[in-house]
Amino acid sequence: MKLVVHIVVDPRSLEDVCRHLTEVEEVKRVYEVTGEYDVFTEVEVNSVEDFRRLLKEKILRIAGV
Repeated sequence: MKLVVHIVVDPRSLEDVCRHLTEVEEVKRVYEVTGEYDVFTEVEVNSVEDFRRLLKEKILRIAGV
C-alpha cells in the first residue's frame, strides 16, 4: 500500500522532524508544505496494521510531531 500522510509539526522542529522521517524505512518521500499541514510523507506498507504500527511506533514518537 502506498499512502500519503499529512503531519502537523512544531515549527521549531521542522528540520529535525524531516531528517528523522527520511531515516524511517517505510517513508519514501518527505515534502515540506504550507497550509493546514507542515509535512506530507509518502509511505509504503503491506497492510493497514503495518500502517498503524508505523504511526504509533515510529512517526508519532518523533519529537515535534
